[in-house]
Amino acid sequence: MFTGFDIKYPEYEVITPQTGLSYNVRSLNVQEEERLKGSMLTPSKINEHLNKCIYDACTKKPEKVITYDDFLKSTTLKDRDALLYGLYHITYEEIRNYDITCSACRKDYPVTVQASSTFDMNPYPGTDIITKQVNIPLPISTGVIATIKQPTLFDEMISLQSMGNVITGKLDILMETLILVNFQYTPIQGGDTLVYSEREDVIDAYRSLPSKDKRKIYQEYREKFGKYEVALRMTSTCAHCGFDEQINIDLVENFFRMVHSV
Repeated sequence: MFTGFDIKYPEYEVITPQTGLSYNVRSLNVQEEERLKGSMLTPSKINEHLNKCIYDACTKKPEKVITYDDFLKSTTLKDRDALLYGLYHITYEEIRNYDITCSACRKDYPVTVQASSTFDMNPYPGTDIITKQVNIPLPISTGVIATIKQPTLFDEMISLQSMGNVITGKLDILMETLILVNFQYTPIQGGDTLVYSEREDVIDAYRSLPSKDKRKIYQEYREKFGKYEVALRMTSTCAHCGFDEQINIDLVENFFRMVHSV
């Protein structure tokens, strides 16, 4: 009867870009890869499986992170990208056969690079990223103020649990609106300010916005929160026409591509 191997898994330290916390992550094992492959069959469950996989792979956590709930509440979506990079780097090392479409000749070609050579991080300069909120007066919708924040994994989980069945097949709009805390509306003709903070109301209000207001919200989010992140970037030369360009690699997409290919 198999009783297990005494395996010392490779580990990698990750400093999260938004909360500045230190974790050690170990490489995935075969069982964990198979579990992640199974999660791809149910898109609404992918994030839940991914969060649990990352948490289980953390061999060293910050003092404030004792339970899985602590992890969800202490980790932003951008922090998860950094932990996912660490998991990818220590498990697979290379980004293999990543298909690029040349922006000059429009032909496809594959590249293989060391993951570490593509890594770039812009850390948040403060310690208030999880509690910080920003009010944005909208340029077209007069009297409307959108309040935004950086969502955590806990915010994502609650939204998926409460709204998943309501907007089945429309997870993109749910993920887009995670950054929105509420909308405040003061009628032009006067009257009490109305606050829409229920998730379904926030989504309905967001859908009604003019495109310019949406762009304003995401410009402000990018400047106040979103630019503090990890990214995978590389310079690539087209195998067909020789054109050089800067490529941004989709970390999550490539991670699941590698999981599925092994």
